[in-house]
Amino acid sequence: MTVLIRILKFTRSLAPYYLGIMLAAAVVTAAGLAVPFITGAATDVISDAIGNAAGSAAGNGAPPSEVSATIGSVILLAVALLAVSLIEAGVGNIGGYLGDVMSAKMRTILSTRYFEQLLSLPQRYYDNELTGTIVARLNRSISEVTNFMKSFSNMFVTLILTTVAVLAISAWYYWPLAVLLAIAYPVYLWLTALTSRKWQRLEGDKNEHVDVASGRFAEVVGQMRVVKSFVSERRELKAFSSRFRSTESLTAEQSKHWHRMDALRQGVLHVIFFGLYTIIFVRTVLGFFSLGEMVMLVQLMSMARQPVTSLSWVVDTAQRAIAGSKSYFEVMDLDPAQVDGGGSRPAPDRGAASEPGAVPESRIASDEPDVPVPAISFRGVHFGYDDDADVLTDVTFDVAPGERVAFVGESGGGKTTLTNLLMGLYGVREGSISVSNSGSDLEMLRRNIGVVFQEPALFSGTIAENIAYGRPEATRAEIEQAAERAAVDVFVQKFERGYDTLIGERGVKLSGGQKQRIAVARAMLKDAPILVLDEATSALDTKSERLVQAGLEDLMGGRTTLIIAHRLSTIAEVDRIVTLRDGRIDEIGPPAELAVSGGIYAELLALQSSSAKSDRKRLRELDVVG
Repeated sequence: MTVLIRILKFTRSLAPYYLGIMLAAAVVTAAGLAVPFITGAATDVISDAIGNAAGSAAGNGAPPSEVSATIGSVILLAVALLAVSLIEAGVGNIGGYLGDVMSAKMRTILSTRYFEQLLSLPQRYYDNELTGTIVARLNRSISEVTNFMKSFSNMFVTLILTTVAVLAISAWYYWPLAVLLAIAYPVYLWLTALTSRKWQRLEGDKNEHVDVASGRFAEVVGQMRVVKSFVSERRELKAFSSRFRSTESLTAEQSKHWHRMDALRQGVLHVIFFGLYTIIFVRTVLGFFSLGEMVMLVQLMSMARQPVTSLSWVVDTAQRAIAGSKSYFEVMDLDPAQVDGGGSRPAPDRGAASEPGAVPESRIASDEPDVPVPAISFRGVHFGYDDDADVLTDVTFDVAPGERVAFVGESGGGKTTLTNLLMGLYGVREGSISVSNSGSDLEMLRRNIGVVFQEPALFSGTIAENIAYGRPEATRAEIEQAAERAAVDVFVQKFERGYDTLIGERGVKLSGGQKQRIAVARAMLKDAPILVLDEATSALDTKSERLVQAGLEDLMGGRTTLIIAHRLSTIAEVDRIVTLRDGRIDEIGPPAELAVSGGIYAELLALQSSSAKSDRKRLRELDVVG
């Protein structure tokens, strides 16, 4: 019931549809209840006519007027049956239409709210979840919830009205009938509740196996080249099928339990209805019920059986919805702040102007020299993932407006983590990060940062759509201009549809270099004041790198730029280098100064001209190529 209430709260905007469906169900139920009375009346009319005809068999038969009246009555009753049948069909289909529309709207509401919640969750959540599992929850949970609500809204009124009407009518004709029915309903519900507990637990176990299998399935499909390259098809298939085989044993146990209990429920129900039919038949023989009343009561008992047996199906659907919605609401109940684990995010510099054209407080009425406010400032930053040890320890440095700073260090030394912290993807454990004119929230901060990731992250769609991802309102001319600066036009010209070429999921139809050039063009079009280049040219060949590097030089002009260095050629052109060793800053200085300091950068310069295997290995450890 709690789950049902939560779903209704989530979808309160669908109240008119719920009411419409229930109203249609009430009309259909009323029409259905009229059928036994019409059939019973017709039975009595025909029975009386047959009796009268038998009584006058010795004479000339029944008078024509009586025969005509009987035929007229029977035809009217037949017309009444036709009318209620047409009402059932017409109103029933209206209810079905409302149910279909309601179900579609509910899917939209639940899916949209789920996606909205996922978008609000911090990066830490996605570090610990499989993409396929997240998608599987959406598909399974929402399908089961919408199916239940559609059937429940259609059947709830029917079950209630039919039950109440049959009980009242039975009590009117003979109270023991109502008593037996009143016993049948709670006994059946009680047995169903006993069945439900174990069933839900097993359904939850099945869902867990399916979600894990679906998550791995999505991973394998997305990394099919890797799977085939390492000849891992059979291993992946074995693990996948193992999960589903586990659901087979769980389903067998679940079904055995369900059908054993269902046999008990059905047995109890049959015994009770045996008593009901026996009472009706005996009282008819004794003359307490007419033949028509007997027919009417027998039909009513059949209608009384339907809500009880339908209850089994409703409970089954409800159990699936409850088990399925559990994982849905687990996600919806997540508090982004708790998932994030706390920690401060980048904030505007205290001395920076908060509005365009405003004068920083520290510059007002001051006799101090006009020292520029740092564009980016890290102060005593400590950071680690979850409960692991610190990845970064006491990191402190400033980046001046328009300055180009490169980060160099061993692979896994925290270079990319620095940029993740700058964009507020994680909170720091200690210390602070300030960004001049970053705005009052993370959204404004991220609008001011353009990023080219180490792995170009593209979406299915066209080349133009991917370039304009950060500025969807950009004109076609602006898109093509950015593409030309990033040397995208060089290969786009070879495509029949040009910038309207579909590139497939994650840009699968393009080469690594082509994807990276599109990622560079995307950052160029965004035109943000802060630029982060996370090994932006690492996937390019020498020719492509020269083309893109020219565009990047143009893009970096007048911007604050952070570069995670991969090629020494890009390091030599920066204003300063920050070297990292074991998550700590080792050195900070201009390339020329660090070249003779004996630190990591000096080591790189010494190693790049060496052809020794040990030296080339050391270069790779430092995450740099010569």
